[in-house]
Amino acid sequence: MQTLFTDEQLQDPGIAEADGILRKCVHCGFCTATCPTYVLLGDELDSPRGRIYLIKDMLENGRAADAPLVKHIDRCLSCLACVTTCPASVDYMHLVDHARAHIEKTYRRPLFDRLVRGFLARVLPDPRLFRWVTMAGSLSRPLRFIFAPIPGLKRLAAMLEIAPKRLPAAAAAPPAETPAEGKAKARVALMSGCVHPVLRPDLNEATIRLLCRHGADVVVAAGEGCCGALVHHMGREDDALALARRNVDAWIREIEGQGLDAIIVNVSGCGTMVKDYGHMLRLDAAYAGKSAKVSALARDITEFIAEIGLLAPVRHSELTVAYHSACSMQHGQKITTLPKRLLVEAGFRVRDVPEGHLCCGSAGTYNMLQPEIARRLRDRKVQNIEAVAPDLIATGNIGCMTQIAPATRLPIVHTLELLDWATGGPEPAALGSPG
Repeated sequence: MQTLFTDEQLQDPGIAEADGILRKCVHCGFCTATCPTYVLLGDELDSPRGRIYLIKDMLENGRAADAPLVKHIDRCLSCLACVTTCPASVDYMHLVDHARAHIEKTYRRPLFDRLVRGFLARVLPDPRLFRWVTMAGSLSRPLRFIFAPIPGLKRLAAMLEIAPKRLPAAAAAPPAETPAEGKAKARVALMSGCVHPVLRPDLNEATIRLLCRHGADVVVAAGEGCCGALVHHMGREDDALALARRNVDAWIREIEGQGLDAIIVNVSGCGTMVKDYGHMLRLDAAYAGKSAKVSALARDITEFIAEIGLLAPVRHSELTVAYHSACSMQHGQKITTLPKRLLVEAGFRVRDVPEGHLCCGSAGTYNMLQPEIARRLRDRKVQNIEAVAPDLIATGNIGCMTQIAPATRLPIVHTLELLDWATGGPEPAALGSPG
């Protein structure tokens, strides 16, 4: 694609990067076949190719974002299926990230939109505040049927729909350090997260059991927290970078202290983000080297278990598992067959889901900001999952679990819960209460 940026514009590192990305696009349209919004809506401007033209026009002309452009960029899930499909290796992820930051700086959204986005950006990264809000949401779930038909309240109805019927009891923070069972083979840091400790505190407990059983000393670095992905995808660049720097500082202290062999992430959306810290902070002289070191150590929990070697299962299950590969896992981190292989080694029968490349509609805050499209994608995903007649669903992302669960009676669990169970841990709680 030909670009017409001026020399003066190209002095901006963000514009220079966008120019290089845009020049790689050859207009082939392969991305349209795997883009969830294009598949659903059939609008060229709701495809990666169409959005690339919109972004190019906006940036080349140095103009503020307008409402039509914002509508189509907001509809992008950042699922990155287009990146997997693209034969020219167009780095759409960083291009749309730049566009969202530009929108946030140059476009004044309607008041209600600003309030909703500000609310989500304040609440979601803070586990204590998120817990209080989620408790209120759980109690208010019946009101979603009243709010849903009202145009201005559809987003609120969507938030109530994914709120849990019952919020798990608050769990104690993970121990600062948990020793390996037997001789330690590695020392790793667990990213404790922000949303899943509230919605599913047992996931961190299962992660620590699994890691320790496989010979890892597990530490939770003081000061680490939200990865920043939720605010990053809303274009709040400064907020995202501040959270990234905080985590980098926390992990660097451990690296320079007793050392780390890996930084373990058990939410694939967070894993994609942490692995990108090196790129995000590349222009920050104080953090470029440190963030690159952190990104190089980041591992999804399934990656690390595969590297260290899964223990032989102590129990065998006849359960058939539909493996839902989160977009952030398969497209963001390029981890595709490995979780399925581990599940097979652990004794489960694993089935692929038709249209497995298409997003379930969760996508961070997408299911709350674009509820109608998200619901259509969710229903399509559930239909494809149920078509393979599994006993349960496994995935590696809390967002997907939260999105899919209300639409099916099948139990949905994290992949690591099944690995933990097979190698000596307790049965996942969801298996005892289908639906």
